[in-house]
Amino acid sequence: MVFLGNPGIKYKLTRHNYGWRLLDAIDWIPDTGWQKKFKGQYTQIQSKGGKIVILKPETFMNKSGESVGAAAAFFKIKPEEVLVVHDDIEMPFGGWALKKGGGLGGHNGLKSMSSAMGTKDYFRLRLGVGRPKRGDVASFVLGRFSPHEENWIKDLLQKGDSILYSLINNNPENLSDDLKSGQFNT
Repeated sequence: MVFLGNPGIKYKLTRHNYGWRLLDAIDWIPDTGWQKKFKGQYTQIQSKGGKIVILKPETFMNKSGESVGAAAAFFKIKPEEVLVVHDDIEMPFGGWALKKGGGLGGHNGLKSMSSAMGTKDYFRLRLGVGRPKRGDVASFVLGRFSPHEENWIKDLLQKGDSILYSLINNNPENLSDDLKSGQFNT
């Protein structure tokens, strides 16, 4: 499991760091046992299916593939065994979708990962942040959620936690439809 974000306090609460916010909200991933390696931090947890490597790349988003590629090579993890959690401007705020492969939608973190792994065929948990009505997309994703959106974040992070917990114990194809995709009416 790879959680995408940008390092630095100024990015902590931005839309681009939605993946890191979800990681920080998950209580079944321990706060201890993290190691610095692969231009990031990683830990391992045990599930009924075996060990799962949790990776938090600490490169900037557009270079996250450097971290993911190195970790995948070290642990001999195939691309189809990778799940990346990331923000997605192509989905409305409050939406989520689990998918395998597909287009990159201009997401520089996914472009970097796909380049490093040589394929786009990995699983993604897409967390909708919406698209700006006007203005620059980069400024939008590097900006903070609105106060209205922040009121929904806790519920959305709980939903993400449920999805990921189900994933570590099931094949992604066996998840219920409400875990594969959905939309809160925010």
